[in-house]
Amino acid sequence: MLSPNDKKLEKLDLFYRPSTAKPKTSAEIISEARNALRTIRTQRPFTPQEDQRKLFGPASSRTPENRPPSSFSLHASSFESSDPRPISGTRLSPLELKPKALASPTTKEDPCLPLPKPPVDPVKIRRVSSARARFFRVASQGALLPDRTLPPTERKNTVESKERGLMGNSMVKINGTYLTESNAIGHLKSHPLQLTYDGAFNEIKEQEIFKEATSLPSHLRSRGDQGKTRLRASSCPNSPDLSRLETKAVSKADLQEKDTETDVKDIFWNTRIVPILHELEKEENVEMVCAACTQLHHALEEGNMLGNKFKRRNTLLKTLYKLVDVGSDPLSLKLAKIILALKVSRKNLLNVCKLIFKISRSEKNDSLIQNDSILESLLEVLRSEDLQTNTEAFLYCMGAIKFLSGNSGFLNEMISKDTVEILMNLIKQINENTKKCGACFPNSGHLLVQVTATLRNLVDSPLARRKLLSISGLPQLCTVMGQYMDDKDVCTNIARIFSKLTSYHDCCVALANYSRCYALFLNLINKYQKKQDLIVRIVFILGNLTAKNNQAREQFSKEKGSLPTLLALFRTFSKLDLRAEKQEGEEGEPPKAQAQAQVEDVLTKLTRVLANLAIHPGVGQAMAANPHVVGPLLATLEYKSIDDCEELVINTTATINNLSYYQVKNSIIQDKKLYIAELLLKLLVSNNTDGILEAVRVFGNLSQDRDICDFIVQKNVHKFMIALLGAKHQDICFSACGVLLNLTVDKDKRVILKEGGGIKKLVDCLRDFGPTDWQLACLVCKTLWNFSENITNASSCFGDEDTNTLLVLLSSFLDEDLALDGRFDQDLKNYHKLQWETEFKPVAQQLLNRIQSHHTFLEALPSPAF
Repeated sequence: MLSPNDKKLEKLDLFYRPSTAKPKTSAEIISEARNALRTIRTQRPFTPQEDQRKLFGPASSRTPENRPPSSFSLHASSFESSDPRPISGTRLSPLELKPKALASPTTKEDPCLPLPKPPVDPVKIRRVSSARARFFRVASQGALLPDRTLPPTERKNTVESKERGLMGNSMVKINGTYLTESNAIGHLKSHPLQLTYDGAFNEIKEQEIFKEATSLPSHLRSRGDQGKTRLRASSCPNSPDLSRLETKAVSKADLQEKDTETDVKDIFWNTRIVPILHELEKEENVEMVCAACTQLHHALEEGNMLGNKFKRRNTLLKTLYKLVDVGSDPLSLKLAKIILALKVSRKNLLNVCKLIFKISRSEKNDSLIQNDSILESLLEVLRSEDLQTNTEAFLYCMGAIKFLSGNSGFLNEMISKDTVEILMNLIKQINENTKKCGACFPNSGHLLVQVTATLRNLVDSPLARRKLLSISGLPQLCTVMGQYMDDKDVCTNIARIFSKLTSYHDCCVALANYSRCYALFLNLINKYQKKQDLIVRIVFILGNLTAKNNQAREQFSKEKGSLPTLLALFRTFSKLDLRAEKQEGEEGEPPKAQAQAQVEDVLTKLTRVLANLAIHPGVGQAMAANPHVVGPLLATLEYKSIDDCEELVINTTATINNLSYYQVKNSIIQDKKLYIAELLLKLLVSNNTDGILEAVRVFGNLSQDRDICDFIVQKNVHKFMIALLGAKHQDICFSACGVLLNLTVDKDKRVILKEGGGIKKLVDCLRDFGPTDWQLACLVCKTLWNFSENITNASSCFGDEDTNTLLVLLSSFLDEDLALDGRFDQDLKNYHKLQWETEFKPVAQQLLNRIQSHHTFLEALPSPAF
C-alpha cells in the first residue's frame, strides 16, 4: 500500500531541471551551486624577491633623478658639531619687585642684629617647607650615599657640615660627611670608597680615578675640576638682606638641590664617562673600540645621561662623530645606537639614519643589527620624532626597517614591538597632512613606498593581520591609495598587501564591507590599464572579494561603469595577447614568451571575476544576454589550447558554464549553443581532468535543450559520458550523470543507457558514492527512474544482477540507522542528514517501490521434456 506522498511521486513524469525559478531550501541552493554555478580559484600573483636592497626596486616607476639615492658617502664631517637642543615652550614667570625700606640715617644699629620680622604668609611657609623637603630628599633617592644612623656627637657635626654647605663651596657627601671638592679629592686618595649614584655606581679603583681625572683634556673636564666655585655670602647680612633671604628660601633650596645633583653628575662624568671617551680617542683596535662603545652606552644609561638635556652632550657627540670615519660596520652600529639614544635632530638625525640604512643594505649585517637591538632604536625614531620635520630621516629609517622585514628572523620581533601600529599611525598622519594641505608631497610618497613595502612583508603573519583588522587599517590603506593614485609604486605596494590579505576570509570580508574600495579599484584599472603588474593584482583582489560574497558582487556591479571597465580591460589584454603570440611565433625569444604569460595571467584572473559576478542572478542574466561578454569568452576558447593555457581555458569554460545556467530571453549562450558544443569537444578529448570536468558541466546545462541532446547522440558524446561514470572521480560522475539524466527525458534516447554498460555503471556509482554523497545518489536514482518509466519487468529493464543489487542498496540506504552512521562532524552530519531526507529518500523510496512491484522472486521452471 503506497502512502499519499508515494502516490504523488508515482504520478511524476520525469526528473529534469525546472525552467522556472521557485523558492528553494538552503540544501537545494547548495546542490544547484554544485551542479551549475561555482566560483574559481586562482594563484596569487607572484612577486619575485629583489636581488639588491634599495629604496626603490628595478620595477619602480620613479626615474633615478626623481628619487632619493640608495648609495651615498657618509663621513664625520657630514654631521653638525653642535646639535641643537629643542626649544622650551615654557614661559618664565615675571620676577616680583619688592621695594626696600630705607634705613634712618640717625639710627645706629648693629648691622648683624636682626630686625623684627613681619608675620610670614602661610603659603610661603608651605613653599619653604616643600623646598626643604625636596632638598633633604636627595640622599634618600640615591643621588648621594644613603644616610646612616649617627650617634648624637656625630649628628651635630653633620648638621654643621650641612650649614657650611649652604655658605661655602659646592659640597660632596662622603660617608655621611660633607666636603668641598678640593678636600674630597684628598680624602679619596687616602680613603678609597665606592661611589653611589642612584644605586648604580660601580666600585672604582683609586689609581684609575685620579690618573684619568688628572690627565683629562680640558674640554672633557667638569667645572669642578677647573676650580670653579660658587660664591656665597659669608658676612652677616643687613636687616633688608635677611628679609630678602627669608622671602627667597625656596629659590635657595632649589638651587642647592641642583648644585648637589650637578656635583654628583660631575663626579660621575669624570670617573665613569671621561675614561671611556679617552679610551675611544686613543684606541686603535676596532674590537676594543666596539667594547668601549657598549660600555659607554651602559654608563650613560646608568647615569641618566641619555636624551637631549645632558649638558655635555655636544662634547660626547663630537667624539662619536669622529669615529664614523673608521668605516667599520659593527662599530658604526654601536655609534648609531648611542647617537640615537642622545636624541639628535634634523641633519644629524638624517645622517645617523642614513648610516644605519647603508649598513642594513648588506644581508650579512642582519645578525649584527639584531644583536645590537637596532630595530628598537629605529622604531623609537618613528614613534617619537616629528614626521613633517624629519621626512627624509624617516625615509632612510623606514628603508632599513623594510630590508629587515624581508628577513623572516625579524618578523616576530617586529610584530611584538608594535611595528604594525607604528606604521599605520604614520600612514594616518600622512593622510591627515595630505587632506589638510590638499596636495601630495614627493617626500611623503617616497616614504609611503617604504612603509607599504614593509607592511607587505609583515602581513604574512596571522598576528599582524589580526592587528591590522583591530585598528581598522584597511580603510586607511584605501584612503592613501586614493590620495596617491598618481604614484604607481605606492598603489602597487598596497595592491600587493590586499592581494595577500584577501586570500584570508576575515580580511576579505573586512575589505568587501568597505564600500568605497570598489570605485577605487575601478579608477585604478582605468588609469593603469596597460600596467600589468598593478592590474593583475587589482583584478585578483576583485576576484577574491566576489568569490563568496553575493553582496560584494551586487555592490561592485552597481558601481558606475563596472562591467564596461572589465570588458574594456579584457579587450586590451586580448589584443596584447594576440600580438605577443604572433611575435613569439616569429622570434621565439624567451622575453616574448614571458610577456605573453603575464598577459595571459591578467586574462585568467579577469575571467575569474566575470565567473564570480555571473553567480549573482541579476548580474548573471544580464551578462548572459550581453554579446560583449560572451563574444570574448568564445574567442578565447577558439584560439587557446588547454595544453598551452590551462588555467585561462578552464576559467573561461567555467564562466560559460555559469552563464549557461540562466534560461533567459535573448541569451547569447542559447543562440550560440551548438557552436559552444563544438568548442567543448576538444576539451572532452583532452588529457586534462579539470578541463573535462568543466566541459561536462557546460553540457549538463546545455543538454536541457533538445538540439543539444541530438548533438550529443550524433557526436557519440553520450558514450563518453557513460565511460566517465567509471572514472571513480566523484565530481565527474556527478556531472556526467546530470547529462545522462537530461538525455533520458527524451523517450527515444533512453536506450543509450544500455550501450557501454550504462546501467551497471550507474549502479556502481550508487554503491561507491551513495553513503557519502546523497546528491549524487539522488541523481542516479532520478536517471534510473526516467529510464524505467515504461517498465513491465524489472529484470528485463535493468537486468537480473543489477536489479538484485539495486534492491539491496536501496533498502540499506533507506534505513536511517545504516545510512547515517555518524562518520562526520556535527555540522556536516546535519547537512548530510538534510540531503538524505530532502533529496535522496523521496526518490529512492519511489524507485524501490517501482522495482519491487515489477519484480518476481519465483524461479522459472525448466521446459518439460517430450
